[in-house]
Amino acid sequence: MEKVRWGVLSTAGIAQKALLPAFDRAENAEVVGIATRSGMGKAEAVAKKFAIEKTYDRYEKLLDDPTIDAVYIPLPNHLHKKWVMEAARRGKHILCEKPAALTAEEVLEMKTVCEENNVIFMEGFMYHFHPQHERVKEIVDAGEIGEVKYMRAGFTFYLGQKDGNIRMSDQKGGGSIYDIGCYAIHSIRNILRQEPTSVFVDAIKDAEYGVDTDAVGYLTFDGGVRATFDSSFGLYNRTEYEVFGTEGSIRVPRAYRPDKNGGEGMILVEKAGVTRTETVTGDQYREQVEHISNAILTGDHKLKHDLNNTIHNMRVIDACFKSIDSGKKVTID
Repeated sequence: MEKVRWGVLSTAGIAQKALLPAFDRAENAEVVGIATRSGMGKAEAVAKKFAIEKTYDRYEKLLDDPTIDAVYIPLPNHLHKKWVMEAARRGKHILCEKPAALTAEEVLEMKTVCEENNVIFMEGFMYHFHPQHERVKEIVDAGEIGEVKYMRAGFTFYLGQKDGNIRMSDQKGGGSIYDIGCYAIHSIRNILRQEPTSVFVDAIKDAEYGVDTDAVGYLTFDGGVRATFDSSFGLYNRTEYEVFGTEGSIRVPRAYRPDKNGGEGMILVEKAGVTRTETVTGDQYREQVEHISNAILTGDHKLKHDLNNTIHNMRVIDACFKSIDSGKKVTID
């Protein structure tokens, strides 16, 4: 099978823990190069571990390599825009970690450059590729829980040591909303298949670091549908959402990280006091890699998660921060 030849910009932890193993499992992709700015010794160690052919001491050198078709970018959030645009201008297709950028305006700039250079871009919301979410939509569409009126979603974990953690850096796009709240917002939009019209968010900001460590948001939609989300660096591990209808509910307790349970997702449907449990297994990181690699090989720009979806999600995140700053409900254009 023909394979897309990928390069990786940086030896970031997420790349080593999740994406490089996923590239190994993918049938239509292979990583052939990795670049670092933190010393060639680290790049060479990662390259040896994952049998990567080439190492580079500058990101530009990897991007200038004509044998590389696409790049995966797991850099800190504030660097996404710069290196996405640098990659696009060199004709490289791009898989970039979420959030794609820090504002919707930045994503719009990135979109323009990607389109001008005819490259495929996808934001790395890996959870979106697990089949449990399509199953939830099937249950909703079948009318099993009646008319959907409300949804809630939460992603939390206990951060512990804050000093030196990039998630606590205001200058690098830290904070709970950028890091994990973005998943909750994305899943609400995905499952409800609507865009919110307004948002109100109450957040706790760390006095020393200046980032939101906890946030609770209230979203409104046309037709009277409502949703809430929460994100936190100070609570136990929780990755879940729940959909409520006029006749029942659907709970997904492993919504964003089913890979921590061997890829097994879980769906609990409650109706008339009876709960039915379904399990759905998938390899979300591998599915993500194979999806964009297939798009690159076929030239099909119709992605399951495209740039327009990314822009809509970032507009909600923008509104969240405006609400936090103003203390008021914010209308989303």
